[in-house]
Amino acid sequence: MRLFFAACALLGLLASPALAADEPDLIFKKSTVWKFLTPDHKLATYAVDDPLVDGVACHFTVPEKGGLSGWIGVAEEVSDVSLACRQVGPIVFKGEFEQGEEMFRQRRSLFFKKMQIVRGCDAKRNVLVYLVYSDKLVEGSPKNSTSTVPIMPWGDQEPPRCSEYLTD
Repeated sequence: MRLFFAACALLGLLASPALAADEPDLIFKKSTVWKFLTPDHKLATYAVDDPLVDGVACHFTVPEKGGLSGWIGVAEEVSDVSLACRQVGPIVFKGEFEQGEEMFRQRRSLFFKKMQIVRGCDAKRNVLVYLVYSDKLVEGSPKNSTSTVPIMPWGDQEPPRCSEYLTD
């Protein structure tokens, strides 16, 4: 019996839409397809702050499947994601990072699919570049979205150079 409850707890963790430490803020959801007696298909818009770069927030919109499979958490979500990132305060780097380093990750199916937001630096233009895409254990999806954040002065502070925080 203990094994059954442990397996149920593990499945509950795997089915959760995001890791607890990476939980985004839900801004709103909008129904796109009405479903009878089960949740509707929706578009959900979330916000997440860059954990390594203070002063940058990203908003992304993902489709969320309704119906019975969406309700019980076993639906594989589609790869369509839109992304917009902006400077929302003075930019402060908390540490170094690599080009293409993961900034945020969220499960999009019970076991195999995940959505990732990765960060890079356009050193020539002093711009942070964010890319969202989804991948599977076997194959990924070419669907993606890119957003850029020019690092601008905030008040009288001189903006930092993102190239100074890149690792080799």
